[in-house]
Amino acid sequence: MTRWIPLESNPDLFNKWAHNAGLLPSDAQFQDIYGLDDDLLNLVPKPVKAVILLFPIRGKLEQLRQQEEAKIKESGQVPLDTTVFWIKQTISNACGTIGLLHALLNAKVVYEPGSPLTKFLDAYKTPLERAKFLESTDIFAKIHAAVAASGQTAVPDNLDTDLHFTCFVQAPSRSAEVATGELRLIELDGGRAGPVDRGKSTDLLKDVATYVKEQIVPKAPSVELSMIALAGGFSD
Repeated sequence: MTRWIPLESNPDLFNKWAHNAGLLPSDAQFQDIYGLDDDLLNLVPKPVKAVILLFPIRGKLEQLRQQEEAKIKESGQVPLDTTVFWIKQTISNACGTIGLLHALLNAKVVYEPGSPLTKFLDAYKTPLERAKFLESTDIFAKIHAAVAASGQTAVPDNLDTDLHFTCFVQAPSRSAEVATGELRLIELDGGRAGPVDRGKSTDLLKDVATYVKEQIVPKAPSVELSMIALAGGFSD
């Protein structure tokens, strides 16, 4: 399996990656989320379009993921909106780039014409096609490598890591025959079998914070958690 350098959880690096890939800097920016309490969440510019979480993928959290995967396989879940853009991760340590792609390609943001983001969104329709494209081309590999090497921490000799990025976005509900305007909280993790519905969502940032407080923090084997929001720009 191809292995990349792990990406640092750093909004400056995320912005550098996004701008190199084609995001218009004036449209949205990645911002630190300094804590899970309302006072700290309120410091994040609005609107929040996606949230990327870095967490340790081991112990009780890994057991939870396996249990959820088995339950979804057996019983299914709420039907997902067909516009949700999900990518299967097949490259080791590429979860940072996968998380960034999930955030940028599911948010209402503007890309430069002809940019890597535009080409990727337009040309590759299925999760398998997207995964094969990431393996066989260097468009995002070069961006990832340049950004990962410019982080504040030195590139490790041992590239094995048990820290993992996942992304949260909102998507319309498909469960009702009549449009109600209800939104769902969707987790997009390339290391899973597909998108995961996390329930009704009225405020993306606060709903993610609640999920992290209730489901991630109590089961985390360490305090190696960080959250970054894609925020600002234009809203409907």
